[in-house]
Amino acid sequence: MAQQPCWTAITGSAFGRTAAAGLCATLVALLAACATAQKLEPPKVSIVRFQLVSADVWVQHLKVRLQLHNPNDRDLPVTAVEYTIEIAGQGVASGSYAERFVVPAHGDAEFDTNVTANLASALMRLLTHVPSTLVPYRLTGKVTLGEGLGRIPFEEHASFTP
Repeated sequence: MAQQPCWTAITGSAFGRTAAAGLCATLVALLAACATAQKLEPPKVSIVRFQLVSADVWVQHLKVRLQLHNPNDRDLPVTAVEYTIEIAGQGVASGSYAERFVVPAHGDAEFDTNVTANLASALMRLLTHVPSTLVPYRLTGKVTLGEGLGRIPFEEHASFTP
């Protein structure tokens, strides 16, 4: 007598049909949850102000105040922010912030970070701009979220008058 494959034997019984139906229902529910899971929009990150703390020819210590705007319908539980600042296409500073805070849905949060920069090469580029010309800057980085929400990259472009 030939033996039935294990799956056929299990699904052939009433218990097996119930277990298979339960497994299918669970998979369908999980797929539906994934399909309706809210996709988070990247926060808008901008420089509010920066202040020179100390400087020498090659290294400058700055205090940079950043603002995060949350465009999402839910609060963002931020655990860390990492960022890089480019001025006129030249990387000048990198910073991070590792204190927890919450940005309310459709709200804003501001915080100060300390960064070490080398503005010498950016200064040379700034000197080539006409004084009334806007100088572009780029702010890129990642926001790390709590509650298993992962990391969200951001990128903002703006300009200032030197």
